[in-house]
Amino acid sequence: MKIIQLWHADGSIKCFGIDTPKFESYSWIKKMRHRKVYNSFDDFVVASPAMAEVFENSFKQPCKKMKFLGTPRSDRLFSDKWISVIRKRVYTAAPELKDKRVILYLPTYRSDSKINPPEGTIQALASDSNAVVAVKLYQDVNRAKLKLEQFNLKNVKIYDEFTATDLMTVADTFVTDYSSYSFDYSLMPQARSMIFYMYDYQEYSKNPGIQVGYENWLPSKPIHTVDQLRKAVLANEKLDFSDFNAMWNTYNDGKAYNRVLNKYVLQKSEDE
Repeated sequence: MKIIQLWHADGSIKCFGIDTPKFESYSWIKKMRHRKVYNSFDDFVVASPAMAEVFENSFKQPCKKMKFLGTPRSDRLFSDKWISVIRKRVYTAAPELKDKRVILYLPTYRSDSKINPPEGTIQALASDSNAVVAVKLYQDVNRAKLKLEQFNLKNVKIYDEFTATDLMTVADTFVTDYSSYSFDYSLMPQARSMIFYMYDYQEYSKNPGIQVGYENWLPSKPIHTVDQLRKAVLANEKLDFSDFNAMWNTYNDGKAYNRVLNKYVLQKSEDE
């Protein structure tokens, strides 16, 4: 049996695996159990040398296990037909998003005690009165702990009926903190701007940790306060994602599925 890892993301802002600060606090037995799992993979399918390095550090795996084939789940983002179908579905169910600037707010996972952003965050996101703020909450968010009144603004709505990728097809501005969906959004043809609202980065950098040098390769400079968020939303600065995609989506071109299928299922050589 051969075990191939197909990761859920094209890149990573936060740390995981052995690279997280908390790993050192694990017992010897738990550390060995984790290492055994990581060592069981024969190959890691990746979309870039940058992500290969992340796996080498996070799972302590050799470079020879990294296979630069691109991530199959990214193929749909290169399909005009797929994007058109999804947009039509979104606009049919949510016509208020059509012909509007759509600001997609997609925070990453947080525990119950930390799911509410700083006071004024949602108001800052909604500061452009001509835009609609589409909020996509992490699927495991405990609504009982969420202060729902903060979303009670006329141009703000939580969209549980759509996936994050559905909403990314119509979003002009993507706002997150550390979510790996940023590596997908940068491939969207209509993507205009991306805002990294890292209000708790000092704490987050300690647990689970943030990739070294992240501030040098993110497509926009991270911001940390509600006032900075409001200014960034109103500025609506158009970004060039070329360098970001060259670093993290190097081998994503809409044909990754065929390369993976040929290598591991059909067992064809690269020249066939």
